[in-house]
Amino acid sequence: MTPEAARDKIIFALDVNGLDDIELWSERLAGHVGMFKVGKELFTATGPEAVRLVQCHGGRVFLDLKYHDIPNTVAKAMVEAARMGVQLANLHALGGEEMMATAASAVRKEFGDDRPKLLAVTVLTSSTEETLRGVGIDRPVRDMVVRLAQLARNAGMDGVVASPLEIGLIREACGPDFLIVTPGVRPSFAAADDQKRIMTPVEAVNEGADYLVIGRPIAKASDPVAAARMIVDEIMAGAP
Repeated sequence: MTPEAARDKIIFALDVNGLDDIELWSERLAGHVGMFKVGKELFTATGPEAVRLVQCHGGRVFLDLKYHDIPNTVAKAMVEAARMGVQLANLHALGGEEMMATAASAVRKEFGDDRPKLLAVTVLTSSTEETLRGVGIDRPVRDMVVRLAQLARNAGMDGVVASPLEIGLIREACGPDFLIVTPGVRPSFAAADDQKRIMTPVEAVNEGADYLVIGRPIAKASDPVAAARMIVDEIMAGAP
């Protein structure tokens, strides 16, 4: 695997507080990560300007807003996400097949092939089987993840967001071309923090992950650029 291919797998979680921080991190990590994730906290604070500012520095964007509402509302929101020129955008698979299919159809109708890849969130990496039981879901986490991934594929989604521990099961159920984006990735030099179902970058890539969402191991490092390079090196060293 080339350094460029390894770098492009890294999505930096841009969990920062405002536009000045976006500019700082976009400048600092441009060329060292493949994409920047803009999530709920940052988007609520700064709106679409967060996306535009990353793009101004040459960064690509994963808009991680996890839409979950009635089908028409989610479809319109996903169309607006696509209008911003992001590369990835997501919704919650638990919204159901109709919600996902309506959104996927609306984005394809509006933008054709010039659109972001559409992802469905399966089960959050902070969730355990106890978490699921608490909301009335008695299936094991792995079974639930695969069920939701298949539902997303059938609805026309391009891929899913899932724990790295479920990559192999998703690949088997949904095929080699179905995108898998994995949070819960911690390089060998980093702490687990609040993630429950985790792997190292090498393990996740070798299992078949397309993208790895990594935040604190880079952001909290004394030298974030060096940390990003170390992750690239880890991926390359472990690649088959």
